[in-house]
Amino acid sequence: MTVLKCKMCGGSLKASESVNVCVCEYCGTAQTLPKSRDDINANLFNRANNLRFNCDFDKALEIYEKIVQSNPDDSEAYWGIVLCKYGIDYVTDPASGRKIPTCHRTLPESVMSDIDYKSALSYAEPARRNLYIKEAEEIDRIQRRILDIARSEEPFDVFICYKQTDEYGKKTSDSVIANDIYYQLKQVGIKTFYAAITLEDKIGQEYEPYIYAALSSAKVMLVVGTKPEYFQSVWVKNEWSRFLKFIKSDRSRLLIPCYRDMDAYDLPEEFSHLQAQDMSKIGFINDVIHGIKKVVRREPEPDISYDRISAGQQGTGSASPDEQKMLQRLTIFFNSDDFTGASEYCDRLLDNAPGFAKAHYYKFLAEHFCHDLQELYSPQKVNMLADFYIKGYGYDISDDAVYLSRVHYVLKPSIKNAIAFSRGAEHEEYIHVYDGMVSLIRNAIRAREQQKLAEEQRMAEEFRQRQFEEERRRRRERKKAKTKSLFKTLAVIFLLIFIFTTFISVADSGTLSEALWPFLILCIVFMIIGSKK
Repeated sequence: MTVLKCKMCGGSLKASESVNVCVCEYCGTAQTLPKSRDDINANLFNRANNLRFNCDFDKALEIYEKIVQSNPDDSEAYWGIVLCKYGIDYVTDPASGRKIPTCHRTLPESVMSDIDYKSALSYAEPARRNLYIKEAEEIDRIQRRILDIARSEEPFDVFICYKQTDEYGKKTSDSVIANDIYYQLKQVGIKTFYAAITLEDKIGQEYEPYIYAALSSAKVMLVVGTKPEYFQSVWVKNEWSRFLKFIKSDRSRLLIPCYRDMDAYDLPEEFSHLQAQDMSKIGFINDVIHGIKKVVRREPEPDISYDRISAGQQGTGSASPDEQKMLQRLTIFFNSDDFTGASEYCDRLLDNAPGFAKAHYYKFLAEHFCHDLQELYSPQKVNMLADFYIKGYGYDISDDAVYLSRVHYVLKPSIKNAIAFSRGAEHEEYIHVYDGMVSLIRNAIRAREQQKLAEEQRMAEEFRQRQFEEERRRRRERKKAKTKSLFKTLAVIFLLIFIFTTFISVADSGTLSEALWPFLILCIVFMIIGSKK
């Protein structure tokens, strides 16, 4: 017969069929038992509890609901549903040593009013009911404390959901992408929850109050992933599944799946009705920012600086008919690859109309020897600008404000002037171009740094290999020298034996014994071997 496992520690429980409540001999916790304990139900309860131990609450919930369908009067199955709804896991209290509940899924409704909790009470005998009430009161106390903390937190516009580490504890590529997205959103003034930074000053505290506060206030969630299994990992799914529930009650919210290096069809089935974004496409971050701004109803930041033109020179950005004709003539310069001539022509236009945004924009293209936006976004051009940045400032892009001031110099002033003098859709377009280049150059710098590190690692490995080979060669030479020395020594020994025995033989018999010739031959052989290179 299948043995039931403890809900708190997973240890085997020893209880007879007639007992409804027992105490685990491993953790000492009193707990309720299922009504039906045949092998099928016991296995289902054990599987569900094991999934809940691993915080896979959604899969555990499915099993508890399956038990309810076959055993609608089993209070323990309803209680299991309650534990999954509120994300209850049991941890050891360091002070008392007893198992206490911790909450990973805060809900605004009290557990006392939960329909499944009431069902558990209605089907439970007095002993079970008393224990359910006791545990529910503890969960309710935890929930109230979490909600109190959450209410004091400032609201967020965006929640970035991603997998931080892989099965080996190393940072995933998802975390690197999420970090970049966070700084891109921060740059345009969008308040974003990004666990690696938002929770870094909460070490030693429970994270759930702050995660719940962000989930309940965020208007947009970005779910970032590069592998199908990362989207389905326990904590990632825990966050996006909770946000989907918030969407059901507030249709103004938006969840955007962001994928790369995988097929969109491999995204979770729950995302099938959502518009996903391919992060490998040029301009991805700008499209996302544009969509976020629509949802959070935030206007573009007005404090964009510009160069060369004073505030008193700002105008409507329009040009006279003659200037429009001159602008059309710019295509001749671009078509003939005369970027210097195009830049000078733009200067002539700006002498007459300093606020002519398009002239600033075309000058920007000419300064970077590009015919159009597609060429500007090309990997070759982006890498060239990244190399220019690295040559002047190195690989450090950790400080966002410093990076922006430096990349502004790399891109030159014309694009900022185009932004400053443009209006409406044209203004949005130029911001899109600028943000896109800032993001692409940042990513290229990171890629260059990774290449540099990889090259340094390769060179270090080659150096270690050369050292290893040199040491092997030296060991072989030393071994060879020892061998030669040994044979020379043996040759000397046999030569001495030959001389000594020859002297005795001649002294005794007056002739050289034939038995001495082998010593002479061995002496010669050992001398030859010892003399070889």
